[in-house]
Amino acid sequence: MSEPDHSGNGFRKSIATLSIDDYNIQRQALYIFMNTINTIIFDLGGVLIDWNPRYLYRKIFKTEEEVSWFLENICTNEWNDAQDAGRSFEEATFELITKHPEWEQPIRAWYDRWQETIPGPLHETVEILKYFKNNSPHRLYALTNWSAETFPWALDNFEFLHWFEGIVVSGVEKTRKPFPDFYNILFDRYKVNPLQSLFIDDNIKNIEGAKAVGLHTIHFQSPAQVKTELQQLQLIPL
Repeated sequence: MSEPDHSGNGFRKSIATLSIDDYNIQRQALYIFMNTINTIIFDLGGVLIDWNPRYLYRKIFKTEEEVSWFLENICTNEWNDAQDAGRSFEEATFELITKHPEWEQPIRAWYDRWQETIPGPLHETVEILKYFKNNSPHRLYALTNWSAETFPWALDNFEFLHWFEGIVVSGVEKTRKPFPDFYNILFDRYKVNPLQSLFIDDNIKNIEGAKAVGLHTIHFQSPAQVKTELQQLQLIPL
């Protein structure tokens, strides 16, 4: 038996392949979904904010191959995940330099030049958030894997972060997506019902984690794709 699809894809089966009865069932299911969802939850990095360490390391290394090797073998996703879950920059940097002293300068650049990993917001997604803020009764929250040490900078530099009713930051909570306890912090703190909530994230592991705790989901691949899926779910206008 396959896992239930909470992403909305089930509502978009081609009408041409449906019988009249099946079509009416699909319409009824969509109507129930539209009238049940009262909360939209956004990821930040990769969804509303353009974050990628490649922006920085393309300035440090000469080729894309060198950048890829460094990020796959030295400053890895797993290493960064620990900072997102609360480990300090000082501890993380010291540990990695001790292990790879020949890469000390590029390792230090990760945090010394951290702001260069973020060129700005993803404007089209911010416009979607703005629509919900100005024209929709939906509650708005953010659930982000982000270091507690750098998140204050984001709050100071992205005004739209203040549009949310609440933001749960992994580095503050000492846990992160896709672990269930991180999603549960949002549910408990803000009285959010996952069955009445839609979560948007660019990381498939986080999407699967969200489904496991009962959230409806959209796997972000581009602002245009998310906008289309929200329109198909009739949560924003065409």
